[in-house]
Amino acid sequence: MDTGTAIAFYILAGLTTISAIMVVSLRNIFHSVLFLVLSFAGIAGIYVTLNAEFVAAIQVLIYAGAIVVLMLFAMMLTTNAMTEGNPAGHLRPPAMLTAFLFFITVAYVGVVTPWQPRAASAPTDFSINGIADLLFNVYVLPFEISSVLLLVAMIGAIVLARD
Repeated sequence: MDTGTAIAFYILAGLTTISAIMVVSLRNIFHSVLFLVLSFAGIAGIYVTLNAEFVAAIQVLIYAGAIVVLMLFAMMLTTNAMTEGNPAGHLRPPAMLTAFLFFITVAYVGVVTPWQPRAASAPTDFSINGIADLLFNVYVLPFEISSVLLLVAMIGAIVLARD
């Protein structure tokens, strides 16, 4: 990894971390969703610095696009979500304790694990054409089942929004 890529990686990592902290610390739901978009875009940028362009494109399409639009629609359909913001809950201290314990656990595992470089394996085709071939030939049934499941979820959301 060259110096420019390393600098870009660390800037994107800092931007992503700060925006993720803003997502959970802001009381206005709309502003939280905007910082969530920034966090997703930062993660996509990190994928680009790691030479995973396909994963970055999927990150932008699915998370920064579809999931955030779904959240904005849910906020607009929910009464008073835009004006009242997040209510102060009684579960904030246990949630903070759980997040702290999770962070300590992950940090402990990261430090204690003996990380060994992986031996070179057989080259696999992770190009766009190779992934499309797998998706539309080998895994066509799970792909179609997931699309039907998403369609049913969308129809259910429309029915719930009408009531």
